[in-house]
Amino acid sequence: MSDLFVLEELDVDGAIRETAEKVDPHTRSAFLRKAGFGVGALVGGGAFLGALPSIAGAATSGDVAILNFALTLEYLESSFYAEAVSSKFPGKIGRFASIVSGHENAHVGFLKGALGSAAVKEPTFAFGATTTDMAKFQATSQVLEDTGVEAYLGQVGNISSKKILAAAGSILPIEARHAAWIRTLNGVLGAPAAFQVAKTKAQILAAVTATGFIVS
Repeated sequence: MSDLFVLEELDVDGAIRETAEKVDPHTRSAFLRKAGFGVGALVGGGAFLGALPSIAGAATSGDVAILNFALTLEYLESSFYAEAVSSKFPGKIGRFASIVSGHENAHVGFLKGALGSAAVKEPTFAFGATTTDMAKFQATSQVLEDTGVEAYLGQVGNISSKKILAAAGSILPIEARHAAWIRTLNGVLGAPAAFQVAKTKAQILAAVTATGFIVS
């Protein structure tokens, strides 16, 4: 039996999707402040079915900050891939964009559900030609996926709750698979080294800011 569930099975009353549809954009400075210092898609792992309230209750203030940091990155990736899907890239690249888009949407929904009212709001993004030009999309996807792996790896050791660790830990390997997948499609090694270097929150936020993708 598959360990994957469609989002509709997890979000039976539509609360996660309704919340996601009503978020208000914040300014770039508010986005960075909250991310750095404030506290049909698929969802992996049947163990999380019905577990959102217990995860939220287990979170410390530090864990909430880490989950919000993860959520800001997932917002960016979700929006990026949603735009790319609308560009209808052909073949394997189009399939990659479509599947990863579903995964990132599920990550956003899961993290927002776990955080509840503590979830940071989604900013407005502008990706330019990176979601319409296939070559630029492939290059940008590789950077974003590598960054996502580095970000999650940099935070897992800081999580105090085992439930929160399990939630974040369920996303990290998927991001790693995305990174290996797009690297293979780009004709480069999917796993270029025996070990993965982690990056700090400050390093990741600096990299995200440098992209210029956050506009408001």
